[in-house]
Amino acid sequence: MASPLVVSVPDIDLARALQSLSVPVDVVVWDLAGPAPRDRIDVVVPDYLAAKSRLANVAGLATRLVQSQSIGYDGVAAHLPAGTVYANAASVHEASTAELAVALILASQRGLPDFVRAADRGEWSFTFRPSLADRTVVLLGYGGVGQAIERRLAPFEVEVIRVARHARRVEGAAVHAWTDLAALLPRADIVVVSLPLSEETTHLVDATFLSQLRDDCLVVNVGRGPVVDTDAVLTEATPGRLRFALDVVDPEPLPQNHPLFALANVLISPHVGGATSAMAPRVIALITEQVARLQRGEEPINVVLRT
Repeated sequence: MASPLVVSVPDIDLARALQSLSVPVDVVVWDLAGPAPRDRIDVVVPDYLAAKSRLANVAGLATRLVQSQSIGYDGVAAHLPAGTVYANAASVHEASTAELAVALILASQRGLPDFVRAADRGEWSFTFRPSLADRTVVLLGYGGVGQAIERRLAPFEVEVIRVARHARRVEGAAVHAWTDLAALLPRADIVVVSLPLSEETTHLVDATFLSQLRDDCLVVNVGRGPVVDTDAVLTEATPGRLRFALDVVDPEPLPQNHPLFALANVLISPHVGGATSAMAPRVIALITEQVARLQRGEEPINVVLRT
């Protein structure tokens, strides 16, 4: 019988979870902060929040797969040793990130931060607010997260406009190309950004982009911070023309006393889109799937880089 695959995970909780499933693997705890504990680790799982530079410690290690716990992989290639296969965590964070996107939309539309601030002052602050119902929502990015957001918006009686890099149809629904944005943005009441970071998407949401939005439009970013130009956000948010709900920002973390924090029309959450109780079991399910595939001699799923 072939020896079990060796899997490294960054903490004891993940290790115990894998072992409790009776998965035929040899589990070791390694957070990539120092030398590898074995000469061979078939599947390396880095820490969720650790610096990408730790990936360099995979050099010289006999490994078949580095399995990330994140969907995004911007900046990873610069740290991966040659010959490394790297998979992202598609299927892990889409649901939770979509939940947060909808929560940010509802909180912003219905004025929940204002009500909380008023309650903190001991004030009863009745006001009419814009609904989510009957609004036009532009989804900028139509991968797993964008599609998960649309599914959760379906009961809210909105019109959804889908936009991605290339025009296509997904299950019969039209997806517009970025080149159509100038015609689409003036129609938006809400824009939700879920794009990954790349050279093409960096500052895609810039001053020109924002200038095409109607007054009081809400811009939500649950993708990557640098997709949205922070200076352009401040230009539009400071006088109150546009509203923003940002789970990701640039720079990140946002420095103490940054001007964005002072704006009542900007709702900020600290990059917590995937930080829910759904994460750990879905990571375990993904690792288990990858191990089963490798044991069967099949290619792993979610491979995004081969260096």
